[in-house]
Amino acid sequence: MDAFTAGILQRIESTESDLHRAREAGDVFTMDVEQAELDDLRRLAAEYGVHVG
Repeated sequence: MDAFTAGILQRIESTESDLHRAREAGDVFTMDVEQAELDDLRRLAAEYGVHVG
C-alpha cells in the first residue's frame, strides 16, 4: 500500500469516527461538517482508484 492510499484510508477512518461521536452527542453542526468531509474524502479516493471498504 502506498503512502497516499494509507493516508486517505486513515483520514476516512478518523472522519467516520468523528462523525459517529458527533451523532452520539447530537451535535448537528459537527455532523454536517464531518459528513461533508467524509463525502469529499470518498470522492477523492474513488478518483484515484482507492477502494474504501
